[in-house]
Amino acid sequence: MSSIEASGAAAEAQGAGRTELKLEAFAIAVADVDRAKKFYGDLGWRLDADFAFDNGFRVVQFTPLGSNCSIQFGTKLTSAAPGSAQGLYLIVSDIGAARAALAARGVKISEVFHNAAPGAQFQPDGAGGRVSGLAPNRESYRSYATFSDPDGNRWLLQEVTTRLPGRVDGNTTSFGSASELASALRRAAAAHGEHEKRIGKEDRDGWADWYAEYLVGQQAG
Repeated sequence: MSSIEASGAAAEAQGAGRTELKLEAFAIAVADVDRAKKFYGDLGWRLDADFAFDNGFRVVQFTPLGSNCSIQFGTKLTSAAPGSAQGLYLIVSDIGAARAALAARGVKISEVFHNAAPGAQFQPDGAGGRVSGLAPNRESYRSYATFSDPDGNRWLLQEVTTRLPGRVDGNTTSFGSASELASALRRAAAAHGEHEKRIGKEDRDGWADWYAEYLVGQQAG
């Protein structure tokens, strides 16, 4: 067996024994558990748990709307300093609407911006390297807004409309909310209009299949 064949066989064996590891929750540090609980509750996030024990251990869990991953905070949960979590991504399909919804809930959130310098989205608000407004041509992955919880744990909204290849399992395409699906349908409608222009006629029979393939392909990259 050649070295190429051996490496290929090893890769196949590794793939066959692959174990799924689903990130479902992570801990952030807060100084005042009840204050943090109110803040995240006011965001409209789902409260999953609030368990307190006789030894002083307490864990509170919230899940953002449409997310498969939750956050946890409490007492005796982490040795990290309160407010040390930075650059926590929240992916949205319409950053203007998402920002407006958070602002309406009383959240102090930055204006929508895009980067003039790589990594500017991770710098403190007011730092250089940011340009106000949506990314040119509303390019996916390039528009941001930021906000922090009362302890300084910092969240980053990022608009993603079209996924890069390989970022989502094409066999499990899903949408996090009705509004996310509605945005995807609007983009599909615009693209289908261009498709009809190319074929020179109305696509009366094949539009459903076209929409389905477009939505799955776009969501999966």
